[in-house]
Amino acid sequence: MSKAKVLIADDEPEILDVMVRKVALEGYEVFDAKDGQEAWEKIQKENPDVIVLDITMPHKGGLEVLRDLRKNPSSLKWQPVILVSAHRDLEDLKKGFALEADHYIGKPCRVEDIIKAIKLMLSLAPKRDVL
Repeated sequence: MSKAKVLIADDEPEILDVMVRKVALEGYEVFDAKDGQEAWEKIQKENPDVIVLDITMPHKGGLEVLRDLRKNPSSLKWQPVILVSAHRDLEDLKKGFALEADHYIGKPCRVEDIIKAIKLMLSLAPKRDVL
């Protein structure tokens, strides 16, 4: 059985480190990215099953990464995207869902909320040989 792959992108090193460690403890193969450009490169290279994107990042924001992913999918499979943002206004929410985000979590949040969202996205994905 192969592990589900999760990409987590956030430009705040402390937050990224905690998320990566806690999500990995759940049994997922976790990749991290410190900005949107690195996230886009890892999406292409690693083909993650779930993608967690902070909206506000340098070089390429989470919404830009999401837009690029939906225009040029890196895979034939559905790749759910969870947006995480300190911006809780309705406009950001609308922009995210207009770009086909699958879930939206406002900061501050608990890592447990992100883990629950990852599990939800994986449960909705077509069944395959993963944890």
